[in-house]
Amino acid sequence: MLIRYKRNHEKIAMGLLSFVPTEKDLKKLQQTIKEYEQNEQWQLYLWKQEEDIIGIIGVSIIDKNFVEIQHVSVNPSHRHQGIGKQMIKALKDMYTNAQIKPSELVAPFYEKCEENEQ
Repeated sequence: MLIRYKRNHEKIAMGLLSFVPTEKDLKKLQQTIKEYEQNEQWQLYLWKQEEDIIGIIGVSIIDKNFVEIQHVSVNPSHRHQGIGKQMIKALKDMYTNAQIKPSELVAPFYEKCEENEQ
């Protein structure tokens, strides 16, 4: 289940985002979290399974008709279980009236999810 990021999730969110190749540097990671906290156009969601938060997906809302996925990350011990795909599906269910596209960084993963859906 997707839940909206709150500041008390900061450490978990930073941990999950640190698995994204472009977010390895601590300063860059802190800057990204700050952007999600302060920019209303950037929304961060955590994937909660039972009591654990095991994934994260971040979007940039370009306008009411267009949402771009900026980040997708799943805890390595929970990978290859379809969680990333579930997060994308939940995001599509959340933004039913918008076109959802991946950023350049997320595109390869997104396309893989789309292929497996057909």
